[in-house]
Amino acid sequence: MSTAWLSLGSNLDAEVHLLAAADALRARFGAVVFSPVYRTPAVGFDGPDFLNAAAVLQTELDPFALNDWLHALEDAQGRTRGGERFSSRTLDIDIVFYDDLVLKGPGNLELPRPELRHAFVLKPLADIAPGYRVPTSGDTLAGLWAAHPEAATPPAVDRLSLG
Repeated sequence: MSTAWLSLGSNLDAEVHLLAAADALRARFGAVVFSPVYRTPAVGFDGPDFLNAAAVLQTELDPFALNDWLHALEDAQGRTRGGERFSSRTLDIDIVFYDDLVLKGPGNLELPRPELRHAFVLKPLADIAPGYRVPTSGDTLAGLWAAHPEAATPPAVDRLSLG
């Protein structure tokens, strides 16, 4: 079994899609730990705020099969592909870490995920795995968050709980 750390986000009917994703993750992987849900502005485009969270789970799937499974989950929640890279979406789930694996490709699979530099990815992950060490730097997630420019004014916690 391997451990995967995921980033989840939605800004179109976000509560519905994040709750459905949480249910699907629990149904497929069993016990899943979720962070609090944060409300953050869209990055890279003008659009509605996102609801973002992180999850950690145990899986027998390799990172490629897990990525495919997550894409199918996004598609089942109405995710459309092929448009603007930075745009509104029903559901976006990315593998940020998979054990201590470092890889790039095929496709958009990159571990660790470069979006870790954004508060909307880093803060939820630091909440559920503060001592995890990033394989490329050795930094802990708690240390990265403490040094992040937005640490003094963290994103707002939303009322939604993925439980």
